[in-house]
Amino acid sequence: MCWDGVGERKLLGPKLVQLTTNKVREIKDQMKEAQDRQKSYADKRRRPLKFQVGDQVYLKVASWKNIICLGMKDKLAPRYIGPYDISERVGLVACKLILPP
Repeated sequence: MCWDGVGERKLLGPKLVQLTTNKVREIKDQMKEAQDRQKSYADKRRRPLKFQVGDQVYLKVASWKNIICLGMKDKLAPRYIGPYDISERVGLVACKLILPP
């Protein structure tokens, strides 16, 4: 790294590189600690959802910009539509829904 000033040229050595590397490592460690804390908090409060045949669920609508979905503009477009009845379970998470024609 070089520091250029008027009439002055000085090479900053490995001390600055080591100091910068230590700061970057410290910041990464702090970010990892914060992420672990948030994940732990979320995992404690998360509950598994198990749906059965006959339950009613809402279907999430993907919001795409500049595309009119369900006849509405983006800001007022619904995020979920339904409720729809579950006709059968396909897998652990997947279900077949009874949709209108």
